[in-house]
Amino acid sequence: MPNEDRDFIQSIERGFAVLLAFDEQDPTPSLAELAAKTDLSRPAVRRILLTLQKLGYVAANGTRWSLTPRVLSIGQHYSASHALVESAMPRLVQLSERTGESASLGVLDGGDVVYAARVPVRRIMSINVSVGTRVPAYATSMGRALLAWAPDETVDRVIATTRFDKLAPATLGTPDELRAELARVLDQGYALTAAELEEGLISIAAPVRDAAGTVVAVTACSTSSGRHTPEQFRDAAAQHVVAAADALSADLGHRG
Repeated sequence: MPNEDRDFIQSIERGFAVLLAFDEQDPTPSLAELAAKTDLSRPAVRRILLTLQKLGYVAANGTRWSLTPRVLSIGQHYSASHALVESAMPRLVQLSERTGESASLGVLDGGDVVYAARVPVRRIMSINVSVGTRVPAYATSMGRALLAWAPDETVDRVIATTRFDKLAPATLGTPDELRAELARVLDQGYALTAAELEEGLISIAAPVRDAAGTVVAVTACSTSSGRHTPEQFRDAAAQHVVAAADALSADLGHRG
């Protein structure tokens, strides 16, 4: 376990726990609410908040706290230091233009997929998606495209930590169902989900490989059931999603 490692700094872990406790559902929590969400004592949370405030990452408004724009710089440093994101943007723009739908780049982080880049269109589902948004891997096309080519130990670890909550009418509910879907994705070369993360949301994702052939990300395209059926969207967009992923893979040095 990380906290048993002598090189593990628990105070940094606690600081990030407090930062991550600010979310869409509770953007301006109180000290007491942050303590409850992080399982930390109020004095500990108070010290962390005051430190983050001095560093410019949080601000106080009475008894409520909020993040400041400075937290965006963390993500900007990631984008600036990763050729993947820079290379992905023109490919995502092209994908969005060819499909008329939103295009995204996703990377795996634990049991979640994190949006690393995105080209949105105005037609969007109620889910609020932007760079940095996290979605569960098991219920998304991006997650399945990442897991289908992942090492067995990665898949086992994700499944072991996944609750398989019923997020929408068609959400998969068991590890066996997910493993069966991953085999299907591996066979067809892309993942398609419909009404699993959100009712009415349809998405397709394909794997992006680095120079060594390792899947490091996915390109994805999404639409709504009001515009397409899953079959129509597959026929219209799957080839473009796969082509964008292959082109980005070539940009990264893959010669498959």
